[in-house]
Amino acid sequence: NELPMKKYAVRDFLFLILSLFFLKGATKDMGKMLGGEEEKDPDADRKEEERQEALRQQEEERKAKYAKMESERESVRQGIRDKYGIKKKEEKEAEAQAAMEQASEGSLTRPKKAIPAGCGNEEEEEESIVDTVMKFLPGPLQDMFNKK
Repeated sequence: NELPMKKYAVRDFLFLILSLFFLKGATKDMGKMLGGEEEKDPDADRKEEERQEALRQQEEERKAKYAKMESERESVRQGIRDKYGIKKKEEKEAEAQAAMEQASEGSLTRPKKAIPAGCGNEEEEEESIVDTVMKFLPGPLQDMFNKK
């Protein structure tokens, strides 16, 4: 009869010890939950400032690292451009823009695009076709068409 009681007593004792062990760290939080005032760490502000400064410094180091990597990449790209005579996109765009501005200098409107052959004035095109056909006609037929 006593044997089962000892078994439960040991179990309850272990439960009590473990509960105290885990709740020992939570006693500070228990005071807050019950409405007590929060204990302030006197060095908390200083620690937070140090942490923020460390984060800023890490971010600056990261940015410097990537800026250095990008400058190295750009120097390699420029070496390739120089080797093969390739222009940078910005240079090409700047040259095209300068050419457009130079062409439209003194004009209030944008420059007109060149009209491709075959899309221009139809009268001129017909004359050139007629002249071409006339060259291949025999002499008497040419005279007959020229009289009109």
